[in-house]
Amino acid sequence: MILAQESAGSPIFTWLVLGGFLLFFYFLLIRPQRKRAKQQQQLVANLELGDHVQTIGGIMGSVRSVEDDAVIIELEYGSLRIAKKAIASKRAMEG
Repeated sequence: MILAQESAGSPIFTWLVLGGFLLFFYFLLIRPQRKRAKQQQQLVANLELGDHVQTIGGIMGSVRSVEDDAVIIELEYGSLRIAKKAIASKRAMEG
């Protein structure tokens, strides 16, 4: 009678593969996301009056007032109070 042998891989190889996957996901997903979050925090921290900004919804205007957690932006027809987290980028003045 032939007995089936279970072939368990080397535990060292298993840990190396697992470590490789973790490194792959860190450099592919986690590290770039942290970098984007840091850039967003710097953008929001450096907002000044008169900066031309665009929100994540595509609204463009100039900063009229900066508060703790919100920004008032001047639009073509009026103004709008938005959360600082909603600022996507600073824009060059269009003229």
